[in-house]
Amino acid sequence: MKKAGGEICMGITVSGRIILASASPRRAELLEIMGLPFEVMPGNIDETFRRGENPREHVLRLSETKALLAARRHPDAWVLGADTIVVVAGEVLGKPGSPAEATQMLKKLSGREHEVFTGFSIVRQDRGVGICEVVGSSVLFRTIADEEMIWYTGTEEPYDKAGAYAVQGMGGCFIREIHGSFSNVVGLPLCEVVDALRRVTAIGYEK
Repeated sequence: MKKAGGEICMGITVSGRIILASASPRRAELLEIMGLPFEVMPGNIDETFRRGENPREHVLRLSETKALLAARRHPDAWVLGADTIVVVAGEVLGKPGSPAEATQMLKKLSGREHEVFTGFSIVRQDRGVGICEVVGSSVLFRTIADEEMIWYTGTEEPYDKAGAYAVQGMGGCFIREIHGSFSNVVGLPLCEVVDALRRVTAIGYEK
């Protein structure tokens, strides 16, 4: 990955290093689609819900914690942290650890609408920049047949995904409608993230 530092990349100018404080390959792929030069520096944090914390507050706190962890080590870099959760009927669905858990999650999503929330934070400490936002999308699943669940949970796809599915992968065949940002369901709301990076002059466009 190319380093940033005022260089021009595919018509985009970058005013410093960009660090993605996340191990998610989906988030990295989305930034790559934009042609942004960045480095990946994930940090291990406790992702347990706090008492009384709602889903929006949770993803916002985790995204900020991830960003600050890397920003303290690299105060002259633009650091992007993010966290995504799936919520159905008030229940948060994490990443399944087994076919049985993945099947249980898919049964809860089958034929119903659920919410996907992503919190993202952009921090640059030497400039005193700190942006934290939450984006929500609604996803409607069609009814999933038992044999489809057996097929899907027999693949590798569900097991590192919140809610046990990948909208950009084979799991997309279960989705009837999406209201809101598609990339948010993937794991990073590109529209809002790019807009925020522009507002703080982390990126610009060659004239």
